[in-house]
Amino acid sequence: MAKQPMLKFVKIDRDMPVKRAAETRKEDFDEIYAEFAAIKAEEQASRCSQCGVPYCQSHCPLHNNIPDWLNLTATGRLKEAYETSQATNTFPEICGRICPQDRLCEGNCVIEQSGHGTVTIGAVEKYITDTAWDKGWVKPNAPRAEREESVGIIGAGPGGLAAADMLRKAGVQVTVYDRYDRAGGLLTYGIPGFKLEKDVVMRRNQLLADGGVTFVMNCNIGEDISFDEIRGKHDAVIIATGVYKSRDLTMPGSGATGIVKAIDFLTASNRVANFGDSVPEYEDGTFNADGKNVVVIGGGDTAMDCLRTSIRQGAKSVKCLYRRDRANMPGSQRETQNAEEEGVVFEWLSAPKGFTDESGKVTGVMVQKMRLGQPDASGRQSPEVIEGADYVEDADLVIKALGFEPEELPTLWDQPNLPVTRWGTIKAEFRTGATNLDGVYAVGDIVRGASLVVWAIKDGRDCAEAILERFTTKAAVAAE
Repeated sequence: MAKQPMLKFVKIDRDMPVKRAAETRKEDFDEIYAEFAAIKAEEQASRCSQCGVPYCQSHCPLHNNIPDWLNLTATGRLKEAYETSQATNTFPEICGRICPQDRLCEGNCVIEQSGHGTVTIGAVEKYITDTAWDKGWVKPNAPRAEREESVGIIGAGPGGLAAADMLRKAGVQVTVYDRYDRAGGLLTYGIPGFKLEKDVVMRRNQLLADGGVTFVMNCNIGEDISFDEIRGKHDAVIIATGVYKSRDLTMPGSGATGIVKAIDFLTASNRVANFGDSVPEYEDGTFNADGKNVVVIGGGDTAMDCLRTSIRQGAKSVKCLYRRDRANMPGSQRETQNAEEEGVVFEWLSAPKGFTDESGKVTGVMVQKMRLGQPDASGRQSPEVIEGADYVEDADLVIKALGFEPEELPTLWDQPNLPVTRWGTIKAEFRTGATNLDGVYAVGDIVRGASLVVWAIKDGRDCAEAILERFTTKAAVAAE
C-alpha cells in the first residue's frame, strides 16, 4: 500500500519558521522569520487534511488552490507547486509574508477548528516561490503574440502591477504611471523591511520590466501629464492609485511640531533603511525616533509598522494608544505580539484629547481613559470616556496612524465626471472595475477604501480579464 503523504496533523505539530530573537532583530530591518528548510516545508505541508470543502481556499480572496500546492510540496513536486501557486496569485511570495493569514486562510483551516493547530500556509507559500526564484523557475512574461491594444495604469501598487502582469501575458502593451521613483506602492515605501524585504519587491518590478511593461516614474497625474492625455494614449485606463490621504486629528495642540503622519514617517524610514536614500527630514530628526519618547496613535497594521520601526530607529520608549481593548484591535494579533516582544508598550482603552508643547514643540499627549459601552451599528462596542481619568503621556514624537482616505481625484485630475462615492472612493463595477467613463476602470483601495494587498491583487487580475474580454469582443465586432 502506498504511503499516505498527507493528513499528518495528528502526529506532527504545527511549527513556524524560526523567529529571530527580539534583542537581535530589533537592531536591524531584516525580516524576522527564517526560511523553511525543504524537509520542514514538506513536513508542515503534509499536515493538511485535504478537505473536501477547503475553507482555507474559500476564505482566500484569490481562492488560491492551497490544498493542491500543499500536497505537491509534501510530495516533493515543488516546481508544480510553484506553477499551481502562481496560477492564481501574481505575488505569492509577497502574500506569504504580509497577508494576515490568521484572519484568512489559516484562521479558517479545518484542523485549526478541531484543535490541532492550523497548517502554516503562509510560510509554505513563501518557501515555494522563494525556492522558485533561487532555482530560476520564475521567468519574465513571454506572450505568444503581441497585440496592438494598449492599457495605461495609474499607480504601481499591487493592484496596478497585478493587472499589468495579466495584460502583458496576453500581449497587450502596458504603461504604468506612478508618482514615486520606485514601483511597488506601499509594498515599497509603506511596509517596513522587517515584514517585507525590498529586494523581494524590486525583483518583481524588474521581472515586469523585463517582460515588456513600461514604467513612467516620478509622474504626477494632473501636473506632469493630464488624465485626458493618458486616455488619449491608450485603449483603456486603470486607476490603481490606492489611498494616501491620511486621516487627521483636530484637537488642542495638534499643530505642534513633532506630530507626524504615519505614511511620511514610514516612507522616510524605508528610503533610508532599505535603499540608502538621503532624506533631509530624517537627518534633521523630523522622521527619526532615535532617543525619543514615541507615542503612536492607532491600532491597525500601519500603527504596528510605526511602533516596530521606532524601536529599530533607537527610540527611548515606544507606546501605542488605542481606544479599544486588545480583542477589538483591527491589527494582526501576530504583529501585536511581535511588537510587545520588541519592547512596545500598549495602552489599551486610551484615546488622545490634545497635545502639550513647549515653544511649539510637542512634549506630551493628553490622554483620556475609556471603557467599552454598548455595541454600535456594526456590532462593535463603542468606547466611552471615563471622567476624571485623564493623564499626560510624555512624547517627543507622535505618529498618527489613523488610517487612509482617498484623495479628491476628480478635482486633482480635472475630471468632474469621474464617479465617486460619498467617501471619495471611485464608483466601479464590483467584478470588472469598470466605471461609467468609457474604457476607464478602477481597482484596489481607491474603490474599496483601505484594505488588504491580497484584495488589490484580486481586483487587478479581475479587471485585466474584463479588459481582455472587452478587446476580444471589439475585435470580433470589427471583423464582421
